[in-house]
Amino acid sequence: MKKLFAVVLPLALGSCSMMMLPGSPYTLSKQPAAGSLNPSGTVTASVSNNMVTTEAKVMGLQANQYYVAHYHNQGTPGTDPCSSNGAPIMSSKIVGQTDASGMLTLKGSVARADVMNATYFNIHTASDAQGTPADAGVACTAVRMQ
Repeated sequence: MKKLFAVVLPLALGSCSMMMLPGSPYTLSKQPAAGSLNPSGTVTASVSNNMVTTEAKVMGLQANQYYVAHYHNQGTPGTDPCSSNGAPIMSSKIVGQTDASGMLTLKGSVARADVMNATYFNIHTASDAQGTPADAGVACTAVRMQ
């Protein structure tokens, strides 16, 4: 019995552990809609209990402004993901507001199955606190889910 317990316990504990997605942390790149802003930062994604938890930290944005982020599926095949104009995965939506220095921290979770086909994570300026996108995106990164 002791031998069986020694084999089963690590397997059970391993199923609850957090796994980082390939390529995480991802580096955000400036998008054309950023205009004169110079956003930069990272997106970290991890999987635990069939949920993907995403945290984005971005600087160089407009102060005291709402932003919305979400994963997207690939749009035009063969195109850079961030330029492919893919459909947003709305269940992955995260809304936040920058501080007075233009720093934004976003954190949210979504079912892993919802974002398994995502190819990029995009941050848009929001026109309101509900996260209605006001542009095509100010910062983006390609992602690879597993």
